[in-house]
Amino acid sequence: MIIASCPLRVSLFGGSTDNPLFVETYGHGSVISFTCSLRTYVTISQDKIGRNHNHKYIINYSRREEVSSIDEIDNEVVRVVLQHFDMPPVHVTLTSDAFSQGSGLASSSSYLISLIKACLIFKGKAMTDVEICRLAYGLELQFNPYCGYQDPFGCGVGGFKKIDFYGINKITYEFLSTELFYEFDTHLIFTGITRNSKTILKKVSGNLEKVKPLLKNVDHAYDALSGRDFRGVMNEMNKSWKQKKKTSSSITENPVIQEMDKELSQNKTVLSHKLCGAGNGGFFLTFSKQGTLNVPYDCVSIDVTASGVYGKSV
Repeated sequence: MIIASCPLRVSLFGGSTDNPLFVETYGHGSVISFTCSLRTYVTISQDKIGRNHNHKYIINYSRREEVSSIDEIDNEVVRVVLQHFDMPPVHVTLTSDAFSQGSGLASSSSYLISLIKACLIFKGKAMTDVEICRLAYGLELQFNPYCGYQDPFGCGVGGFKKIDFYGINKITYEFLSTELFYEFDTHLIFTGITRNSKTILKKVSGNLEKVKPLLKNVDHAYDALSGRDFRGVMNEMNKSWKQKKKTSSSITENPVIQEMDKELSQNKTVLSHKLCGAGNGGFFLTFSKQGTLNVPYDCVSIDVTASGVYGKSV
């Protein structure tokens, strides 16, 4: 059996500036994000004789698929990766530490990277982490043409970092001090709402001029982080979230999202908050003083992790 895993990424600043069309138009995009302690997991196994239902592909996730050819696989992540590697019949299992459908935590990219790593081990091949990220991006475009650069390049390389995008072949990383995460608690709050990010990303792509101010938020947040002005970081995150909502009305279209956003804004224990990913579902991210968060929602504490993708044969 081969086991592979990749963290989920949490974006703090600059989301939407990683849109390839934005980068092409303005020459540059930038995000500040971190890989968190929540991960996706993939296993690949292969029966040697008799038990594999006439050598079918067996895929287990929120449902179970048994098919005779890769092209019949409904799960888009699994299908494109197995096609790329021309995999023989195998048993693939996908699972995650967090609800992954429309989470805003780049779960599709994380699963892609985990599965690519597992297939590389199966095939006896090797790629660097950045090469895996680049391949994951190309494969994700096959079923999500609005995918931004930050999802695979934020998941597959661990740590707290500023990522600058100049095109698919020029992406740079600057790793940042994680002191922020020792000063404050970081939580994810599940909204209970799932959505298809493609629709939202398509609308945002048509409002690039409204996205441009988000680059300034990245610069201001970077300066605050460099100067250890963590309250300034919190303030900048709130400003960035307000600006993000201006890029498309669909980001907070759901009444449940609107109500939660309002309550978190008024909650004195929440220093800053934002909705993760494309918006209108998934998870809210909050920062608070250590041990003080008091919200009427189920939430989970998360930490920054330096680890990226890994895999092994057991």
